[in-house]
Amino acid sequence: MERMQGEREVDHLERPSPLTDKERVMIQDSWAKFYLNCDDVGVAILIRLFVNFPSSKQYFRQFKNMEREELERSTQLRNHARSVMNGINTLVKNLHNPEKIASVLTVLGKAHALKHEVDPAYFKILSGVILEVLGEVFPEVVTAEVAAAWTKLLATVCSRIRSIYDELGWTKLSTSTG
Repeated sequence: MERMQGEREVDHLERPSPLTDKERVMIQDSWAKFYLNCDDVGVAILIRLFVNFPSSKQYFRQFKNMEREELERSTQLRNHARSVMNGINTLVKNLHNPEKIASVLTVLGKAHALKHEVDPAYFKILSGVILEVLGEVFPEVVTAEVAAAWTKLLATVCSRIRSIYDELGWTKLSTSTG
């Protein structure tokens, strides 16, 4: 059942639509609460990613052979989680500035395609994990309306990352995630 839910979320992420002003405000207001616990939330997201999608660990040589307990204690994981959360923070702070968002996502997409060689499917997977964890950790904040706004934002991120990979001529075969 969990797999079906994850696949449904991924499908929604393939059809981005522009954020309304109301959705931008909901994202920024909810993010202010999430970001107060930036490190713990980021760690929870990455651990969920690695536990539910172990194939994602192949892109992290330092985490590849770690079990959950080791991941939870890892300073490197905490640092990477902080980096992910800071990246999301940059996007949320610049929701009014599409050029800045495009620039940040271009740098992110190029680095993950060329340097890290991450299959772009993992951005969709990570987006689903982010939504899932935020909804569990902050159920009072992540209403259906807030979740829909975040889904739109993450869909935009995934779509832009995918287009960057396409521009770069990404040809690696999609890695199996199931």
